[in-house]
Amino acid sequence: MKPPSPDAGEWLRLARRRLRHIEDGGLAAQVILAYVLGKSREFVLAHPEQPLTSDQQEKLEDLLARFEQGEPLAYLTGKREFFGLTFTVTPAVLIPRPETEILVEKALLWLRENPQRRFAADVGSGSGCIAAALTYHIADLKCVTVDRSWEALQVARCNFENLGVSQRVLPMMGNLLDAVGGVFDLVCANLPYIPSNELEHLPVSRFEPRLALDGGEKGLEQIATLLADSPRWLAPGGLILLEIEARQAEQVAQLAYQSLPAAKIEVIRDLQGLARVVWVERAQ
Repeated sequence: MKPPSPDAGEWLRLARRRLRHIEDGGLAAQVILAYVLGKSREFVLAHPEQPLTSDQQEKLEDLLARFEQGEPLAYLTGKREFFGLTFTVTPAVLIPRPETEILVEKALLWLRENPQRRFAADVGSGSGCIAAALTYHIADLKCVTVDRSWEALQVARCNFENLGVSQRVLPMMGNLLDAVGGVFDLVCANLPYIPSNELEHLPVSRFEPRLALDGGEKGLEQIATLLADSPRWLAPGGLILLEIEARQAEQVAQLAYQSLPAAKIEVIRDLQGLARVVWVERAQ
């Protein structure tokens, strides 16, 4: 006699057991189950009796096995929450992280304090999470986004459409702001900042795009090039916000000073005291 198919509650119990040695494994199991069922996490927890079809069981097994092998949950479900918004993500883009929300918070604060400053750029835009969050919350902001990856730009376009900001965002393929004319009031950049020789030893390199991670020999290649070009495109009184690796704060501040000697330069730290963002505000 064929054994009965497991229901959602039974699958979740077994999945939690399999993932018990993985941090937040139980939460991941809930997210995977909700994704396959097309329901919310709250629904699957409230309806353990929900039956599973054979197709759903196969998909659940596939996703669970991939998660056990280290594949990020965001790539399995194709979604990631960032700054209260839901973004589409694929292996073509870096997965948005909470650290980048610090940069967005500072950018929004500055934009609200400077209502006449409404032309921005998001350099190395990836999924477009920075540009999308800024234009979503600042209704009259216009933003250029630049990335070296065509595939990443397609993901970003999808996110701009889904969030209703595509009319105010211009995606461009290119290297930094090399091919962009005009001046910007605000430039945000989450550029590759991991030194090449360290990248191979980090779990992030297994699945996320190397183009978005590899910062060259010292991790500062793209950041240094962007800052060297900043006098050309940053408006007087304009602001650059750079996400950095915690150990790079002093070096990045020095690079900014070399290009914009009169600028106001600050290092913004997270709640653990780690340097996360460098603030470079050009003199008027």
